[in-house]
Amino acid sequence: MRLEGKVALISGGARGMGAAEARLFAKEGAKVVMGDVLEAEGKQVEAEINETGGEALFISMNVAKEDDWQRAIDATVARFGKLNVLVNNAGIVDRSSLEETSEEIWDRVMDVNAKGVFLGTKMVIPEMRKAGGGSIINISSISGMVSVGYPAYNASKGAVRVFTKNVAVEYAKENIRVNSIHPGAIWTPMSLYNSTRTREERARTIPMGRVGEPEEVAYGVLFLASDESSYMTGSELVIDGGVTAE
Repeated sequence: MRLEGKVALISGGARGMGAAEARLFAKEGAKVVMGDVLEAEGKQVEAEINETGGEALFISMNVAKEDDWQRAIDATVARFGKLNVLVNNAGIVDRSSLEETSEEIWDRVMDVNAKGVFLGTKMVIPEMRKAGGGSIINISSISGMVSVGYPAYNASKGAVRVFTKNVAVEYAKENIRVNSIHPGAIWTPMSLYNSTRTREERARTIPMGRVGEPEEVAYGVLFLASDESSYMTGSELVIDGGVTAE
């Protein structure tokens, strides 16, 4: 029960890594609120957690809209009384090359991946302050560190990486910790490689010889959400099977 007594809000919690995080958080004692545009999938995860003894709430939300964030935060506090953990997990990918990337594509990717993290982080600060502190975990990518990926996606994830450090320093004295996680190839519905390479083809390019599972990222998020990481802020946790070590 590594998160016993904590209340967590996870964006993009309806499937993939977000759903894995929500299930693991509930198993470890947290009360979990999941926000996503995928209502059917989100309600299914909510029901699954509640039916297995956890406490979960699904909220329909678009992370690029400030009003949706406020509604999700208000619902979290109304239901569970406080907010201790935010996981900015929601994200999208576009596989366009630089010359194929239109202004519309750029704006859409940046809205979800960068603006969504900005809004979520900014808007949970007052509630975390009331709670005496908290932990914010921003899901970036190794694409925010090296050139794996595509221009708009890489730029958005690089923004998340540096934004995390800035906010971490600003709020360190208020006991609000902010860290980023940088997954490599993880087998999810939104996987960067699902549409272009088979799992086996991608695995051959990874030192560990396999693609990661959503649960392997979720355990990293769990560590940063828990008090076990109480002296960590502004840090980067890379979960990539060794890709960036080459």
